[in-house]
Amino acid sequence: MYYLGIDLGGTHMAAGVINDSYEIIARAKQDTIVPCSHEEMTEQLSRVALDALKNAGISVNDLPWIGVGTPGSVNRSTGIVGFAGNLYLKNYELAKRLSERMKCKVIVENDANAAAYGEYMAGAMKGAKSALAITLGTGIGSGIILDGKIYGGCNFAAGEMGHIVIEYNGRLCTCGRRGCWETYASATGLITTTRLFMEKAANKESPIWHLINRDLKKINGRTAFDAMRAGDPLGKEIVDTYIGHLGCGIVNCINTFQPDILCIGGGICNEGETLLKPLRAYVEKEVFSVPNGKATELKVAQLGNDAGIIGAALLGK
Repeated sequence: MYYLGIDLGGTHMAAGVINDSYEIIARAKQDTIVPCSHEEMTEQLSRVALDALKNAGISVNDLPWIGVGTPGSVNRSTGIVGFAGNLYLKNYELAKRLSERMKCKVIVENDANAAAYGEYMAGAMKGAKSALAITLGTGIGSGIILDGKIYGGCNFAAGEMGHIVIEYNGRLCTCGRRGCWETYASATGLITTTRLFMEKAANKESPIWHLINRDLKKINGRTAFDAMRAGDPLGKEIVDTYIGHLGCGIVNCINTFQPDILCIGGGICNEGETLLKPLRAYVEKEVFSVPNGKATELKVAQLGNDAGIIGAALLGK
């Protein structure tokens, strides 16, 4: 049996053919051209799907369904993308249109949920009954798996863990609230924290300033960690603050869902144990625990950018 998944992004769309071992055996990728009409978007999706099938040496007749992970609000029961700002889509009948074009059943899901499902089926959360995936990027993406199923809530919009508030009346978030977790714990949040600490620092000659050539615009998600490794106390203070912000949200997630596994992904996780060791210690100290009970296992995501493709491909399972 073969499966096909499409990861639709604002810049690129990627398709992959998956075998019974949940391995990607063929791929296709192309730029996402937006804004465009619904008909043109459907044509783009069909083109990348057909390219992947051609590269795998199979046809659409070999597929039980096609799965698509897309940004934005998605009604999985109807396959309609209600709104996806970066794609300029509104009330787009993705499942219906692509199914008619490809002559195959199409299942549509939010991209963060699809990625979480990929990690659940074939990655870091494999074997769990309930699990939660957190991706630390420009914002915070998340997907919830409860009793083996993607949890979408009454309106298919559940899982926006990046918008739980960890600091009342804190930083303004793009969603309009203040103090959202993603304004502190995303890569963007870490950059903001680094800049604020540096602006307030009395010593403007410490290693962290040399790392960015004294240009605050050159701060990235590695700056504070690199400064800490260089022995800069300010770098360590920033990293400790960031781990507190990240850990606070993770503890909130664990206390709410008590999943078997919580996995985190994104470029910040490349810090490895420099990040994970103190993060585990924070979570262990702060989480609501049950004496002699099972504790949530904190892991790093395994599939990277393939999670969305694999998860989308397996949505019908």
